[in-house]
Amino acid sequence: MTGKKLIASALVLALVQIGFLSWIIAGRAAILRNGKEVLLKVEPVDPRDLLRGDYISINNNISRIPVKLIANVPQGVSTSDDSSITVRLKKGGDGYWQPSTAWFGKAPVPAGPEEADIAGHVAAGWDLRSPDATIAPDYGIDRFYVPEGEGMAIQNDIRVRPFGIKLALAADGTAQIKALMDGDKTLFEEPLY
Repeated sequence: MTGKKLIASALVLALVQIGFLSWIIAGRAAILRNGKEVLLKVEPVDPRDLLRGDYISINNNISRIPVKLIANVPQGVSTSDDSSITVRLKKGGDGYWQPSTAWFGKAPVPAGPEEADIAGHVAAGWDLRSPDATIAPDYGIDRFYVPEGEGMAIQNDIRVRPFGIKLALAADGTAQIKALMDGDKTLFEEPLY
């Protein structure tokens, strides 16, 4: 009797784990399939982690946000708390999306048809006193894995010609990298599953 209970418990545990992993994968795939697409300009960064495989370390045109763009910086506060941030993006004339305004927490009004919101996180300790100060939100889009042997060559090419990342944004601002772009050419596209 205890052997049957042990097998049944193991099966239930395995099904719960499979269900949880499927939920994570399906959520990511839903963003890639249905999210609003935006294109961000990539800036070169030197990756030095040889143990994780080939990847492109991504620094983009929304990696640093000027404090003057944040609409709700509390008066008298000198540094940011550990908090969420929403950055409103608008498409520029060159096809790349640029930050237009930002808010700590959620945006007070929904994005318009020619706008998109990306959700990020700001670690504590950023200086908010100077209007020339910037903060560096983490959007969870700082790496794109590429086939083995191609990472360093692409990273070097980023230094000499324009590259971009195509994002898919969910309604809540969660971002997933959809593709790595070399100008107008898609180099690598992220599979749904």
